[in-house]
Amino acid sequence: MSVPSSSRPLADRMRPQTLDEVFGQEHLLGPGAPLRILLDNGQCPSLVFWGPPGVGKTTLARLVARYVDADFIALSAVLAGVKELREAVARAQQQAQGLLARRTVLFVDEIHRFNKSQQDALLPYVEDGTITLIGATTENPSFELNSALLSRLRVMVLKPLTADSLLGLLQRALTLPERGLGAAADSLPPEWLERVAGMADGDARKALVLLETVYELARAEGGADDAVLERFLGKGLRRFDKGGEQFYDQISALHKSVRGSDPDGALYWLARMLDGGCDPGYVARRLLRMAVEDIGVADPRALQVALEGWQAFDRLGSPEGELALANVAVYLACCSKSNAVYTAWKAVRAAIEQTGSLEVPMHIRNAPTKLMKELGYGTGYRYDHDEPGGHAVGQQFLPDRLHGRVFYEPTDRGLEARIGERLRQLRGQT
Repeated sequence: MSVPSSSRPLADRMRPQTLDEVFGQEHLLGPGAPLRILLDNGQCPSLVFWGPPGVGKTTLARLVARYVDADFIALSAVLAGVKELREAVARAQQQAQGLLARRTVLFVDEIHRFNKSQQDALLPYVEDGTITLIGATTENPSFELNSALLSRLRVMVLKPLTADSLLGLLQRALTLPERGLGAAADSLPPEWLERVAGMADGDARKALVLLETVYELARAEGGADDAVLERFLGKGLRRFDKGGEQFYDQISALHKSVRGSDPDGALYWLARMLDGGCDPGYVARRLLRMAVEDIGVADPRALQVALEGWQAFDRLGSPEGELALANVAVYLACCSKSNAVYTAWKAVRAAIEQTGSLEVPMHIRNAPTKLMKELGYGTGYRYDHDEPGGHAVGQQFLPDRLHGRVFYEPTDRGLEARIGERLRQLRGQT
């Protein structure tokens, strides 16, 4: 194996030089794709590139500027302030007024890090065309960007690279003259490339860093031995951002799998979250929420199972305790489902907000003193245990304004089916 002549990292050398060299974003840059159509027509609107790390947001912004022959200014929202923004605008104004007037592409990496005032400062210059703004973010723009700025941008979603795209990129890195590793196509076993592509988990930059490292490691060890690869790669972690878009997508997937009575989906998303480094205590709390929100009294054991699973994890820790959470997820997924109590609770809260502090009916008020009894407190109350069947049929417990209102409507699933039958008897409906 020959040593690459360049000392620059492989990931930097392999940055695409043209739009046609970009891997994995055919939905934006392929024939007939929206961004390609705009660029081929000489249009370059203000954009925001939204996608996970390592998919080429910065590189694509540079290529877009080059494609439309625009001056390119790059800022990091982590480091830049008002001074840097003013300097960028001044430079753009000079470019527009020169003999060879050029448009300016202002690229702001991690644009979601700009606060409201910094985002607002960009508005007039985006509006009048002084700059063409291209922002890059790993966060959902609808949550992180001001609506005024977002309305002036076109959101382009960049996707994680597929395994096939990563393999193509890695093979290119092996054979591309000067920029690549300078090795023959068979210098590393094909299964090594597949393993690296799998470990990269959709991240092109990570794939190239891993490839360069295992390549150099194999050179140092005198050959491509599987033990060398295993010792270096070990076990990798999948994408998980512990609080960003992927975090909420995955907990949503887990919750909906449980609600949809799919134990396989529930196990998969539980494992993905734990594998990615999510706090198991957070997962246990969310499972407990599912027990009360989506199962309720259709299976009261669900709440107990969720609590005991949480306690078991606290006592066992990882990795053994993860099996307790897996048991909980499967049990909840297989339970009868009901959100009747959840729905009733929201309806009661809404009624209280609408009707205010309604008075307690006189007959169910407490009457510990003679004066209160004289005022009618407790008068007319029927003691249920003295009634036939232990129930005073028709006795009113809601305030007068809400009398007759039904909040809780049990389903016909699980234990709630029996509860519904019992309530119909108590209400005199059967």
